[in-house]
Amino acid sequence: MNAKAVSSLVTSRRLAAAIGLALTLVSATSAFAVGTPEQRRACTPDVYRLCAGEIPNVRAITACLQRQKGNLSEACRAAMDQAGH
Repeated sequence: MNAKAVSSLVTSRRLAAAIGLALTLVSATSAFAVGTPEQRRACTPDVYRLCAGEIPNVRAITACLQRQKGNLSEACRAAMDQAGH
């Protein structure tokens, strides 16, 4: 594995860790925290796709998902609706 591939792998793992942390913080501190783990999992791909620039700011992620409601996956949209967003 060359240095560029290793660097890319490290960057990917850091991004995954940051998103995991953000989702943990969402579960611990935001209004979306009342959502179930399944609801949070439903939105993880949408956070990566639509709101990655907001990580790790939990409030900004939640606001981004609300702004992007029309672009959310069906599963995430349902989770947001269930959570009252």
